[in-house]
Amino acid sequence: MRYRQLGRSGVEVSEVGFGAWGIGASGWIGAREDESLAALHRAIDLGVNFIDTARGYGESERLVGKVVRERAAAGQQVRVATKVPPLNRQWPARPGVDPAETFPGAHIRESVQTSLRASGLERFDLVQFHVWHDEWMGRGDWLETVTELKEEGLIGLFGVSINDHEPHSAVELVRSGVVDAVQVIFNVFDQSPLDELFPACQEHGVGVIVRVALDEGGLTGRLTPDTVFPDGDFRQRYFRGDRLAEVERRAAAIAADLGIGADGLAEAALRFVLSEPAVSTVIPGMRSVRNVERNAAVGDGVPLAEGQLKVLAGHRWDRNFYS
Repeated sequence: MRYRQLGRSGVEVSEVGFGAWGIGASGWIGAREDESLAALHRAIDLGVNFIDTARGYGESERLVGKVVRERAAAGQQVRVATKVPPLNRQWPARPGVDPAETFPGAHIRESVQTSLRASGLERFDLVQFHVWHDEWMGRGDWLETVTELKEEGLIGLFGVSINDHEPHSAVELVRSGVVDAVQVIFNVFDQSPLDELFPACQEHGVGVIVRVALDEGGLTGRLTPDTVFPDGDFRQRYFRGDRLAEVERRAAAIAADLGIGADGLAEAALRFVLSEPAVSTVIPGMRSVRNVERNAAVGDGVPLAEGQLKVLAGHRWDRNFYS
């Protein structure tokens, strides 16, 4: 496993991190606790030292905290990031909403304390707002509270999780110097962070955490029009209508243009993300030891060839399946 700096923070994170939404049994249906715990332990065995969870991810914080505490007792340090949900429970953040309705100081503090109790941890290495809008710059008491939580040692770094497919909505925050890291969707289909966000992050020393690198499964090469998701799984809506057929067609075209089989698509998609210098870590969801082993192997520091990157640049597909 190779490691990269998380922006200017001085913190080193594994190129492949652990996205812990899926293990919380909230949104992604089918997680088993024993399997999730085994996956977390195997990831750490393979050098993964960064885990991303959230207050809204069901049992995720509890499971992550359990494993991280066990590893700490054995002398191993694992970085944990969590997220504060917006007080108004609106995803994504909408324009025209006052920050007092989303991230008032008292709510931020209460959420962090609740997450600490759920996880059993004494501090978080990174706390992120689960949505963001640049309209909140210079307004509200959120920055004052974040500063206080850092001074009190309850959090190490501050970040935001950027609205789905809206990387432009956090560029002002990045340029302000008050944020340590941003989490953003970036994959072969959604290459929009390359336009403005990533250059700003590199200029201002802001770490980049990439989520949805595999397009919720669309870039694994395993989804077909016949794929059926469990009742209650959010992917029923994400891939509704004829979306599965379109994703299968586009995924097959990517594999064909790269000259690889469908089974190699996920690896190529992760290497595409890690070939971008602005990226600090990618956090695919991993609910099984098998997935952990396959994904962690990509953190070996080997980027895609220039010719392959040029091919993938032609597969940009601007759309929003979350809407």
